[in-house]
Formats: sequence, structure tokens, C-alpha cells
Amino acid sequence: MTAIDVPAAARFADVIRLRAVRMVAPHGFGYLGQALSSAELFATLYSGHYDPGRDSLVVSPGHYIITAFAAAPEAGLLDEDALTAYGFDDSALEAIGTERSPAVDLTGGSLGMGLSGAVGLALADRLQGRAGARVFALVSDGELEEGQVWEAAIFAAHNRLGSLTVLLDANDSQVDGPVSSITTLEPIAAKWESFGWAAFDVDGHDVAALDAALRAAIADPRPSAVIARTSTRHGLSVLPEGADGHFISLPAELAEAAVKELEARLA
Repeated sequence: MTAIDVPAAARFADVIRLRAVRMVAPHGFGYLGQALSSAELFATLYSGHYDPGRDSLVVSPGHYIITAFAAAPEAGLLDEDALTAYGFDDSALEAIGTERSPAVDLTGGSLGMGLSGAVGLALADRLQGRAGARVFALVSDGELEEGQVWEAAIFAAHNRLGSLTVLLDANDSQVDGPVSSITTLEPIAAKWESFGWAAFDVDGHDVAALDAALRAAIADPRPSAVIARTSTRHGLSVLPEGADGHFISLPAELAEAAVKELEARLA
């Protein structure tokens, strides 16, 4: 497996951010922080590791579906024009993913459920003899407070589901505040390893580091977790200091400034 085009993937991450700003802007608020933190993770995955015709993609926390939607046009999974319907009544592109969400194979909606579904998909691939098929599951660090996540992790390791890779967005943000102020999760990598997984702890905004971690994860015969250390403010300097990373208020003037910043960087 050859390394990806790192500058192109880094640029793609900013494309994801720009699309996410435009998706949230008509509503004046939304899950922009999740797209800011996971943009490089999705961009790296879509730039050479994930094949929608072969692999499965699970977005466990439903509010992260914004990033999957913003990345989907590059994979031929959505038309870019469809993104304008995000979050509106009767749209298939709902602000929190559901069982009918396009561009992914499964979204958990409620927190903590997606990894169990991903384990099921990986086991089904094995039983059906789908050689080479992989399952990627986006999980948030706040979800690690849910016992179901660790039950699924135990099952995956016991059954040696080496085709399963968790993409953990460790942005230290959840609705009640910083994850670290609510539950002590560290050492995260050591926890996954103690459950029989391979774990790779990297800067989640460093495309080259993410690419190397994904290549190592895919090559490892064990189920694997790529722990991406991120920020819900990354890549958008115009956000005010007190912006809530979990659910960002985006009035028209701030949305315009955000679009200008990202367009200038992409020019």
C-alpha cells in the first residue's frame, strides 16, 4: 500500500470544512465542531484507504454525519448540490444521522451503539467470504463512557476481526463539557491494547501521521484503533474564543467570515 498524496488530502480536509460551514450556515448553529475536528481523519480515509464499493463505513455518533456528508461527493456517494438540503425538514441529510442516512452503511444515532454494528458487519464479511473487505467505524471519545463500546471491543478481539478499524476522534468535547473533566479515559491507547487491539495514537490534524497509522492498522492482523487527537476549533481561526465546540452558534456574519477564511486557503 503506497502513501497517499498528503498535500491533496490536507486540502481535501479544508474542502470538508468549507462544505460543513455552508451546510450549517442557513440554520445559524449546528455540529460544525465535529467536522472541524474530524476533517483530516475523513480526508485521509477517503484519499486511499476506503473503497465504498468494497468496504463498510460506520459513523457511530449520529451528529458526526455532517463530516461523512461533506466528504461523500469525492467518493461518488452524494452529489455536492445535495448538501444544501442538510438539516432541513424532510431531507434525507438529517443533522443527526438515522437508519436512512445516505453515504454510510450505518450510523448509530444514539451514542455507543455504532461499534457493535461495525463488529457485525466485519463478522458478516468473514462469514460471506468477502476477502479484502474492511470495516471502518468512526467513534467519538465521549462514547468511550458507554459500556457497550467495550463489550463490542472484547467481542472483536476474541473473534480476531482484523478487518475492523476504529477511527477515534479524541477531541475532548461532549455536550456537558470537556470529556476529561467528566470521565478519566486515559490512557486510551493502553485500554484498547489491553482488550487485544492494536492502537495508534497520533495527531489527528496531521495527514501524514494519520496515513501512516491507517496503513499500519490495516496491515495488523488484530482489530485496530487509530486514536486521532483533535480540536473542535482546528482550521477556523475566526471562531470566537468562547465558541462551544460541541454545538457551534454560527450567525450570518461569522459564517461569511468562515467561508472567506477557508476559500482564501483553498485559492
